[in-house]
Amino acid sequence: MRLVFAGTPDTALPSLRALLDSSRHEVVAVVTRPDAGSGRGRKVHPSPVAELADEHGIEVLKPAKAGDPEFLARLTELAPDACPVVAYGALLPQSALDIPPHGWVNLHFSLLPAWRGAAPVQHAVLHGDEITGAATFRIVKELDAGPVFGVVTEVIGAHDTSGDVLGRLAISGAELLALTLDGIEDGTVSARPQPADGVSLAPKINSEDAKVDWSAPAARVDRLVRACTPAPGAWTEFRGSRLKLGPVCTEPGDPLAPGQVRVDKHSVLVGTATDPVRLGDVQPQGKRLMTAVEWARGTRPTDEDRLNGA
Repeated sequence: MRLVFAGTPDTALPSLRALLDSSRHEVVAVVTRPDAGSGRGRKVHPSPVAELADEHGIEVLKPAKAGDPEFLARLTELAPDACPVVAYGALLPQSALDIPPHGWVNLHFSLLPAWRGAAPVQHAVLHGDEITGAATFRIVKELDAGPVFGVVTEVIGAHDTSGDVLGRLAISGAELLALTLDGIEDGTVSARPQPADGVSLAPKINSEDAKVDWSAPAARVDRLVRACTPAPGAWTEFRGSRLKLGPVCTEPGDPLAPGQVRVDKHSVLVGTATDPVRLGDVQPQGKRLMTAVEWARGTRPTDEDRLNGA
C-alpha cells in the first residue's frame, strides 16, 4: 500500500523503520510536527521522524494544523491507501481522516479502552498496573475510541520506569503496526469496536504533577517517580531550590517523618507516610546529575531538614 506516516518523537522511529523496510508497502511521505526548540539555547531542530525521513529522501510535511488547506491538498495528491500514526501529537480533523480509503491507523501504547490520551504508559506505571500493552486502531473523531485491529501485551516490572516500558512497546508495537497494515491490505484483519466498559483517561502529566508528595505512602512515591522518568522528571524542593529525582527504592526500617532526610555513609533516606525511601540519582537545579550520596556530601542535610519544607 501507499502510506503517509504521521509521527514526531523517537518513540515513532521503530515503526517508521519497520515500514521503510517492508517489501509490501511504500512510505511516500511523512507528516510531523513543525520544527521546535530544544536544549538550553532553544535551538530549533526538526523532529526525529523528520530527520529519519530526510535520510531516506522522503517528503516531509509539517503543517501547523492538520486541517490546513495546503496540507489537505497535498495529502490528496499523494493518494495514500492508509496513514499509519505513532505519537504524532496533533488532532486530526475529519477532512484529513476521510482522505485515505483505509483510514488513519494509530499505534497507541495501552490496552484500549484503558488509558486513552497523551500519556498512557505514564499513567499505567503511576497507577500500579502490572500489565500494559499497545493497540492498533482506526482513528475516529472521539479521542482514542476507534475500533481496534490488534494488541500486544507487556509486563510492567517492579522497577520499570515509563521510559523502560515505552522503549519496549515502541519495538513490539512497530511489528504490530506492520502486521496490521499487511492484514488490512490482504483483508485478513478487521477492526472490532472497543468495549464500553473499562474506559480510563491518561491526560498529559506536566511538571507540577511530577512534584513528589512525601505525605503519600512509599509505594505511591515510588510509582510517581518511575512514571515521570525520564519525562517530565519527578522533583522536590530542598532549601527553596528544585531537586530532580531519579527512581527510588523503599527501605523498610525505622520510620522517618514525611520529607525528613537522613544521611549515612552509603545512602540518603527520605520519610514518607509509610516506610522511608532511598534516593537514587538526583539533579540539583542548574547542576549535573549525581548520586544522592554525592549531593548529600555537598549540601550536608540534617535530621531537621524537610523536603518540600514539610
